Amino acid sequence: MRSADIRKIFFEYFTSRGHTRVPSSSLVPDDPTLLLANAGMNQFKPYFLGEVPPPYPRATSVQKCARTSDIDNVGRTTRHATFFEMLGNFSFGDYFKADAIRYAWELLTEHYRLDPEKLWITVYQDDDEAIELWRQVGVPAERIQRLGMDDNFWSMGVPGPCGPCSEVCYDRGPAFGPAGGPEANGERYLEIWNLVFMQNLRGESAGGGKGDFPILGELPNKSIDTGLGLDRIAAILQGVDTVCETDLLAPTLATVERLAGRRFPGRNGSDESVSFQVVTEHARSTAFLIADGVLPSNEGRGYVLRRLMRRAIRHARSLGIDRPVLAEVVGSVIDNLGTDWPDLRNQRELITAVVSREEETFGVTLRQGTRLLEAAITRTRTSGGTRLAGETAFELHDTYGFPIELTLEAAQAAGLTVDEDRYAALLEEQRRRAKKSGKAQTAAAMRRQDAYRAILAQHGRTDFVGYTATTADTELIALLADGEPLPVAYEGQQVEVIISRSPFYAERGGQIGDTGTLTTEDGTTIEVTDTTYGLDGFYVLTGRVTTGQARAGQSAHAVVDADRRAAIARSHSATHVLHAMLRRNLGEHARQQGSLVAPDRLRFDFAHFAPVDPDRLQTIGTMINDYLLADPVVRVWHATRAEAEEAGAIAFFGDTYGDLVRIVDIGDASRELCGGTHVAHATQAGPVRILGESSIGAGLRRIEALTGRDALQRVDQERRLLDEVTQLLGSRPDDLIATLSKRLAALAEAEKSLADYRRRELETVAAELAGKRRNLGQGTLVTAHVSNMPAAELRTLAITVVDLLPRATPAGVILATNDDGKALLAAAINRPLLDRGIQARQLLIEAAATIGGGAGGTGPIASAGGRNSTALGTALALAEDALAAVIGP
Repeated sequence: MRSADIRKIFFEYFTSRGHTRVPSSSLVPDDPTLLLANAGMNQFKPYFLGEVPPPYPRATSVQKCARTSDIDNVGRTTRHATFFEMLGNFSFGDYFKADAIRYAWELLTEHYRLDPEKLWITVYQDDDEAIELWRQVGVPAERIQRLGMDDNFWSMGVPGPCGPCSEVCYDRGPAFGPAGGPEANGERYLEIWNLVFMQNLRGESAGGGKGDFPILGELPNKSIDTGLGLDRIAAILQGVDTVCETDLLAPTLATVERLAGRRFPGRNGSDESVSFQVVTEHARSTAFLIADGVLPSNEGRGYVLRRLMRRAIRHARSLGIDRPVLAEVVGSVIDNLGTDWPDLRNQRELITAVVSREEETFGVTLRQGTRLLEAAITRTRTSGGTRLAGETAFELHDTYGFPIELTLEAAQAAGLTVDEDRYAALLEEQRRRAKKSGKAQTAAAMRRQDAYRAILAQHGRTDFVGYTATTADTELIALLADGEPLPVAYEGQQVEVIISRSPFYAERGGQIGDTGTLTTEDGTTIEVTDTTYGLDGFYVLTGRVTTGQARAGQSAHAVVDADRRAAIARSHSATHVLHAMLRRNLGEHARQQGSLVAPDRLRFDFAHFAPVDPDRLQTIGTMINDYLLADPVVRVWHATRAEAEEAGAIAFFGDTYGDLVRIVDIGDASRELCGGTHVAHATQAGPVRILGESSIGAGLRRIEALTGRDALQRVDQERRLLDEVTQLLGSRPDDLIATLSKRLAALAEAEKSLADYRRRELETVAAELAGKRRNLGQGTLVTAHVSNMPAAELRTLAITVVDLLPRATPAGVILATNDDGKALLAAAINRPLLDRGIQARQLLIEAAATIGGGAGGTGPIASAGGRNSTALGTALALAEDALAAVIGP
């Protein structure tokens, strides 16, 4: 049974039983507690928590998931993967354990036709009800095992919904290990489906075991969350040993085989087998992460992606593939899965460019890290050591991205060991610091979230009227300070305000939040400085009481700063058109990766792998303004997510959308899913003035632009500047470039003549100084105080003098000068002194301290500077003594 059929049967089964089919959410979740979507229930979390009323009582989905907690197990077991498709069915306060268990058993045994005799069940240790329900569908007691919290109590790994669970496992037979049930052998008894009985809310982990977290209470409604791993059920139904051999990954594995020039040896536990599976599996994760907008970086999601790619590259090298490999392997993923997941095909150009650039960059990292590692190995062996310091291994990993595995291999080849305990301690210390910081942020966020949930439960969602109005009569529902309710807020106090009916737009999708005022029935005024989402559909106003005293329950009149809102709308509509023109000029890969929509300006981040040259950038700017001047129709309409995607609408990166989405059309070039505010006519968005384009990371570019009044003011400013320049040059505007070019050419010629004159002058001074050299034993030295001279010329003079001294015997030069009240020193030495291990810098260390500064430089030239010019004579004498000491009698 092919994976497409497995998905089809799953959906048909559950939709026929009243479940609404919901598309997968992005791997980038709209949830500050999650780095990546790691479970099918992520997008339904607000429903489980009771924050938002579910639009349907039952749902089913195939969710893209990414987990790296088991990354080291990929290839070492037959079942682990960092990316997987999770088939799920969900109940939001509708059915519970009995139906969930019955549905799972019926689907597996009657529709997927799995042998009931090979199915085993695990349950939470205290869940007698689940045991009885499994017995009722026909599972004998001897094939039901009770397990503890670490195994059969499910949570996302962070605070949120949780509950006891039952896992359905399939016995693959003695070829996969000894008997004894799931508790004894996870490879033989393959877990395929987890049924979570979502009934509790968990808190932050106290540390220690997987299940070491407090249960904060019960959820408002008992619900169901299940996850059937497509990889695993496909492996069983297709009769293959590993997830990499299913039709989901087999074509990619075949590509790796072709590149390696040999066949996959199967699940034999060898390093070769592991490498084949790592390259194959990580290629799929890489493709899906990039398609969802994740780009490689050194932190967060970007670091997860970078780690996966670099791991794949390393394992490809271990298979003997010594040329770039990722683009071809990831391409096979797109070819194989692009029909089921169209974003892969739509983003092919971006995915290919990202992996190619990352592989090239990692090659540089490997070369740089190898040099540093070789130097550290040489130092260790020269000093008689047998162990490479853990600090060295950690620095290579943390600073240079050099994998610890390669450090261990290189050290072993050199006959050394690595202090792995120290390395692990430093790594753990770094993780602790990050976790401590994260915990503090999470605790503060949870306090606020708890307060918001309580208000939401009592008063419901915010009634947003801001699309059609900038004023509204409303009520102050609640006042908060640091997440704590306030009975009264006094004049001058900073406060968060929750109102029942809001014309204020909350920051989202790059558009900043509205500002304005709230005036209560007794004349109290609150200046609103920002508007944000506290929860989905629940707005929080941040502000300051400017007059009077505010109390919850008061009626109020809300007024948005309409001029600022209009300016923001101009920028937002201009952003959409900019997005469209970038894709039209650079390719479909140039999709948004982030934005800022502010009054009269915008910032737009997009995927691209080379600078946009000035001529093309100017062309894009012209196209934007021409398009806006044509005044295409701006139309806002609503549709289901599937209808919008079928109509060609694209989603802004990082935004989350419900089943019914809002689409903004600006003519026929721009169709975006967007919840922001926009102009009524396209001409109102212009003009747009692009300020520039720059790099903000690997494969990530940024354009900044002005809109509306600020764009016009910028043009006026540039015109005034042009007029001033033409007046200074005595030229007409049309002749400005020619006139300026002539002046610059003449200036360059004059500067060249001056430099030649100064060079000859320095050569004369150098010859004079060299003629005053002093012999000391077998060596020669020159020390002198020269007239005012900049630091660069002083160093040049010192080098020129030392080049005029005897080269076969030790020689050095110390020069001193004053430059605009600053004391300067320069030292230069020749090859015989360098061969003794002398560095020019060491001659100036004591002298530099005397003038209140420090010495810098490497090898044969060094300099020093300080503000204590009165001590320059003493400093020169000290440096001379240091030089004489190294030359010797």
